[in-house]
Amino acid sequence: MEDLDLPREEPGAADSILHSLQCHGLHWDENILYQSTRTSAYAAALTHLADRGNLFLCDCTRAILSTSGACQGNCRTSQTKISGPAAVRISVPCEQDILFTDRLQGPEHTLLGQSLQDFVVKRKDKLYAYQLAVVVDDAEQGITHVVRGSDLLDSTPRQIFLQQRLDYPTPRYCHLPVITTGQGQKFSKQNHACLLYTADAADELLSLILGGHLRKQKNNKKLMPTLKRWYWMTMMLTQIWAMMCLMTTTMTPFLLTKSPMSLQTTTIAKFLRLAR
Repeated sequence: MEDLDLPREEPGAADSILHSLQCHGLHWDENILYQSTRTSAYAAALTHLADRGNLFLCDCTRAILSTSGACQGNCRTSQTKISGPAAVRISVPCEQDILFTDRLQGPEHTLLGQSLQDFVVKRKDKLYAYQLAVVVDDAEQGITHVVRGSDLLDSTPRQIFLQQRLDYPTPRYCHLPVITTGQGQKFSKQNHACLLYTADAADELLSLILGGHLRKQKNNKKLMPTLKRWYWMTMMLTQIWAMMCLMTTTMTPFLLTKSPMSLQTTTIAKFLRLAR
């Protein structure tokens, strides 16, 4: 549970997230790990990096930082002069590149030393950065496969770099397409997306995927139970699809031609046309 930024966390938010997951058939099989209880593990990781000379303090203001958020001052060579609030950054060599093969997106190559150099691992306000926390947590939990939204694809090179510096194994990654608005924005709290309605999770997800099609059939008592069964079947097939992307290489070229959401939407839409 990513609850590092406790001052900004809304009361009950963590419980609400867990409840939503359960209502939508997503269950966990191990104890929940709360990042707010893991500060000692993150501190130990920073000590490991510092002992190897990989970290430096940065007191640059937002006005000084580059557009990518990189340090633009003389912080590296002025460490003894920094006494006020400062972020902790990890040194990324200029020639550093990261290569990995995403199970859905294919080969990825990032010139990390040029595009995302010297990124923050601990903020000025003393909070540990997401990139560090998630890497330490994945190693602690023995994560071997990461399946997440494609909006986090650009975080992966930084996380792989940290894994290498901390001598952690690198999981396999699979980044799935995310649901977006008509303007291409991801459905999220930041973009004022509506909250999930957990009282009837099947109807909620069907409405999201099919839009007005579901509302037209809402009062069809004969069709709706069948439609819901069809929906959950396609959900199961979608999960199998994702696992096949992770577990096999021979099927990947075929699987890459369709996203799970497009397969699901196409299948249900066809069913609705047949039902009419």
